[in-house]
Amino acid sequence: MRFVRVSRPDGPAWAALHADGQHVILLQGNPFSEYTLTEMVAPMEKVTLLPPVLPTKLLCVGKNYAAHAAEMGGDVPSQPLIFSKPSTAVIGQDGTIVLPTQSEEVHHEAELAIVIGAVARNVPAADASKVIMGYTCANDVTARDLQRSDGQWTRAKGFDTFAPLGPWIDTDFDPSSGAKVRCRVNGEARQEGSLDDLVFGIGELVEWCSSFATLLPGDVILTGTPSGVGPLVDGDTVEVEVEGLGILRNTVTAA
Repeated sequence: MRFVRVSRPDGPAWAALHADGQHVILLQGNPFSEYTLTEMVAPMEKVTLLPPVLPTKLLCVGKNYAAHAAEMGGDVPSQPLIFSKPSTAVIGQDGTIVLPTQSEEVHHEAELAIVIGAVARNVPAADASKVIMGYTCANDVTARDLQRSDGQWTRAKGFDTFAPLGPWIDTDFDPSSGAKVRCRVNGEARQEGSLDDLVFGIGELVEWCSSFATLLPGDVILTGTPSGVGPLVDGDTVEVEVEGLGILRNTVTAA
């Protein structure tokens, strides 16, 4: 099942993607607890997609592909390297990434995102699937010059609009399938890597993150980006594709 959040006159609403991929079916309730499918169906082109989830926290993994660690001039960490983004950084499908005036070097980072579906604390890697609701695409937008100058990553990763997520949450996606993670800017291929190349796998990341923070339904873990990160400039259109999952598309504008 693929779940989306859509804008309605009376506020955000949950919906499920129809099997034809061209319509959405509104839900009564939400997919994190109990829901039923209603008889209200709308064409995809008539609805505005919102971020598929509004997490209380986004935990992100740095240097989780060996080739990306190398292009950043470092080695693969011996344990997951975790940083966070604020929830105010989240935007959805077709949302606009705003380039801040404080930075002259903003980069894209295509990633698979884990969406947590149940309260999770000290979850063994083998049990990770029990607390995962599904997966979505993510772009870990980064002010690379500020990342270097600050010495830590909070500001560089945390600007408003720096966490695009979407277009939906897919509850059937299999991350063990070796799917490709790709990024295109204005149609030009920038990044491509395989989920098979993750240094720390999905289960390991859920275990690690839940060992120090209680994960709540709707929280998100970004799993890391393959090599090929590069600049975004005013007027760009950036797409993050996770093969078999979907394509997240955003435009870029200067502040």
